[in-house]
Amino acid sequence: MKKLVVLTGAGISAESGINTFRDADGLWEGHDVMQVATPEGFKANPKLVLAFYNERRKQLLKVVPNKAHYNLVDLEKKFEVTIITQNVDDLHERAGSSNVLHLHGELLKVRSTADESLILNWNKDLVLGDLCTKKSQLRPHIVWFGEMVPMLDSAIEITKKADVLIIIGTSMQVYPAASLIDYVKPNTHIYFIDPKPTISKSNFNNLTIITDVASIGTKKLKKLLNN
Repeated sequence: MKKLVVLTGAGISAESGINTFRDADGLWEGHDVMQVATPEGFKANPKLVLAFYNERRKQLLKVVPNKAHYNLVDLEKKFEVTIITQNVDDLHERAGSSNVLHLHGELLKVRSTADESLILNWNKDLVLGDLCTKKSQLRPHIVWFGEMVPMLDSAIEITKKADVLIIIGTSMQVYPAASLIDYVKPNTHIYFIDPKPTISKSNFNNLTIITDVASIGTKKLKKLLNN
């Protein structure tokens, strides 16, 4: 069974109503990303950061997976599919995908500030005074700017084994996630789905670009892979 590795970004969740990570002006939902997505921002104003992620969590709980998520689930009928996502939502899992690796953390989880391996499921507001079993403040289980990406090595090993690499809804501008494309085997077929593709055929062998939003692009992808 062919191994399909799917790298997804904000574009696949946009059709569910989740806004993309940040606008061109560097703001995320009206906030400077350095204030709400860095360890320094959390140290300077933890109350603001916790409130920011509480709003993101509430939004996530109101939306549902879209057709693109379900199209990827359909691929599991004929292929071994692993999804490596930059998204912190759980829409892939809710749609039914079996193998999902989150590079940048998960919004519906929190972790201890004293022990990053102490992770809890969390679907309500997180406030100052919510402590782990070690009596330390809990924080969002999100990989902030300036922090290590703990799942990167696992993602690299998965990508190395891909027979087909599929990239959906990501600009391929955010590192280290964008570097994963460099780890595929030579001549691996790559499919890039995005309404505004940021890579070109001149840069890669065996590249197919599908210039559509994720729901339409994944529908076309299914036909191409099944031919």
